Amino acid sequence: MQTIYLKRVYEKPSPEDGYRVLVDRLWPRGISKPQADIAEWDKDLAPSTELRKWFHHDPALWAEFSAKYKAELLDKNPGLTFLKRLEKEEVITLVYAAKDEKHCHPLVLKKYLDDIIAKKANQNKPQP
Repeated sequence: MQTIYLKRVYEKPSPEDGYRVLVDRLWPRGISKPQADIAEWDKDLAPSTELRKWFHHDPALWAEFSAKYKAELLDKNPGLTFLKRLEKEEVITLVYAAKDEKHCHPLVLKKYLDDIIAKKANQNKPQP
């Protein structure tokens, strides 16, 4: 079963991170590609440009942003393809640049991906 972690791109990479994926639509300021040490940059997992600009990291809009972003994810469902493609990776770390770690899109993304993983695990359980 896959395990998903979150980590700011400004934190030092570690072997425990497993497969590191940048999940921001824009490249993080002040970080070189070697410093980021990512395996891939998946912009399709990030909120749409329109939603990102509307939210503008305003904590007052967090609840509404979360609902809109979750709706975007469920509509396009990029997580299914993402997790299937990385099914051999036991540990995946979603890397992001946001300073506010309590009001950032990777929290919503992680929950969405964890829900897909849990649903798949339940489907694979033998039925009594």
